[in-house]
Amino acid sequence: MTQQATVNRQWLLASRPHGAPTRENFKLVEQPLPDVAQGQLLLRIVYLSLDPYMRGRMSDAESYAAPVALGDVMVGGTVAQVAKSNHPDFAVGDWVLSYSGWQDYAISDGSGLFNLGADPEHPSYALGILGMPGFTGYMGLLDIGQPQAGETIVVAAATGPVGATVGQVGKLKGCRVVGVAGGPDKCQHALENLGFDACIDHRAEDFAEQLKAACPDGIDVYFENVGGKVFDAVLPLLNTSARIPVCGLVSQYNATQLPDGPDRLSLLVATLLKKRARMQGFIIFDDYGSHFGEFYQQMGEWLAQGKIHYKEQIVEGFEQAPEAFADLLEGRNFGKMVIQVGESA
Repeated sequence: MTQQATVNRQWLLASRPHGAPTRENFKLVEQPLPDVAQGQLLLRIVYLSLDPYMRGRMSDAESYAAPVALGDVMVGGTVAQVAKSNHPDFAVGDWVLSYSGWQDYAISDGSGLFNLGADPEHPSYALGILGMPGFTGYMGLLDIGQPQAGETIVVAAATGPVGATVGQVGKLKGCRVVGVAGGPDKCQHALENLGFDACIDHRAEDFAEQLKAACPDGIDVYFENVGGKVFDAVLPLLNTSARIPVCGLVSQYNATQLPDGPDRLSLLVATLLKKRARMQGFIIFDDYGSHFGEFYQQMGEWLAQGKIHYKEQIVEGFEQAPEAFADLLEGRNFGKMVIQVGESA
């Protein structure tokens, strides 16, 4: 079913998943279009972002943000066009970055919107390299990682929107960049298109040995967004005064219990102490929201100059969102995953 002018399709959270989410955790409903009051505008969603953090919002475990309530629309970043406007700052046809969630239409009073103008060259980029994922990689690396020319940076999920940003910005800062990705095609993309110095397939039986060989001078910055065995291999390679920005642990999001094996907490703490390393978590808009304009301008310049390259995986069809989300959490995406909900006007 394609997007319609009189019906608002919505994906609601129907139940909380135990382990990996399935289509049964979601419910697709249809609602009439809401009325647009004075000072409001009607947004028609064209692109919906799928991101790992959404798995956390499906859970009612304590976190940095409130969970999605059962029966509510799933949260998510969106790029939309203004369909109707009773707001002085927005005209019909304007493109906006919003957080309208998994639906066709949304009402807004203008707060929290970022106006992309009437004719952005790549509107969907505002969900990736010019949006939250790119912003996460940019600020986490530069503010917490503080890379210096000649240092070695390691980043997992290297071809995803965060990892690809970290690696490319690291190269612009004069660093050696080693990526970790799942499969030869992704590693080839990191080397040939993103300019990484090395990329290791985490599925390799000798992954830890390959990572060590790729980092002969140790690791100065490890950008943590995956966790699991990748971090286990990184830990003994950390240099004195290493920095570890932490934005996620996607390998653990579907876990229902702690991983098997020995307790490694004491090893981690001892390494942080002996190496005088700094490991810091951050929530991008909570901690760095005031820097978004600065990031958007700089990243836009780098893109225009061809210094940053970006890969999207656009899935057509709103109905495909649950399956695409499951693929994302299992690493079956290649690049930033975006659902095309409707056509641009």
